[in-house]
Amino acid sequence: MSAPALQFDAVSRIYPREGGGGRAALRDVSLSVAAGRTVAVVGRSGSGKSTLLNLAAGIDLPTSGSVLLEGRDLAGLDERERTLIRRREVGLVFQFFHLLTHLTVEDNVALPEWIAGRGSAEALPRVRELLGRVGLADRGGDPVQQLSGGEMQRVAICRALVRKPRLLLADEPTGSLDDENSRQVMDLLLALAREEGSTLVFVTHSIELAALADEVRRLKSGELVQP
Repeated sequence: MSAPALQFDAVSRIYPREGGGGRAALRDVSLSVAAGRTVAVVGRSGSGKSTLLNLAAGIDLPTSGSVLLEGRDLAGLDERERTLIRRREVGLVFQFFHLLTHLTVEDNVALPEWIAGRGSAEALPRVRELLGRVGLADRGGDPVQQLSGGEMQRVAICRALVRKPRLLLADEPTGSLDDENSRQVMDLLLALAREEGSTLVFVTHSIELAALADEVRRLKSGELVQP
């Protein structure tokens, strides 16, 4: 039997406070996500959702417990190894897009390929394929600041998928959008993840959007509780 795509074993993350002591962002969290599944993590602001994603991506490391990506303990890797895994195998979607305004739509999508050492000519077919699938085939040469918020998030999703990641992590991917655009973007993200065969973990405060996932987990004050 293959290892889970993502696994948390009794993970806690405590951030030190000035003057001593610490703040527990996560407390003894255990979670297993099978390959190809979509899991939503719901919770209020400050419940530990973003910390969970940062640990899953290897951006941060747990204070105790283990985070395993396809069976590999991320804490056992050095920073360079974690960075390479993140570039090859993890796609990230953020609430506020994080697009580069001095680049075109196509160039923003191609950026992870450039960082990986691929040239524009090599990356372009995949970039255009993805933009076509999100309804932006005719906007590739436009500056991103000419796009609406919903269109910017579609570009951000394409950028996250351009290297065909096995794990896709999305942090409040519709948090800055209105209700209509939120549902459209979420439906698109779910459909693309399934078509690409990516495992998707997304965090949200919206119970309605979370219900679209295969599984729902709830964080409260850093602990996983019954949804």
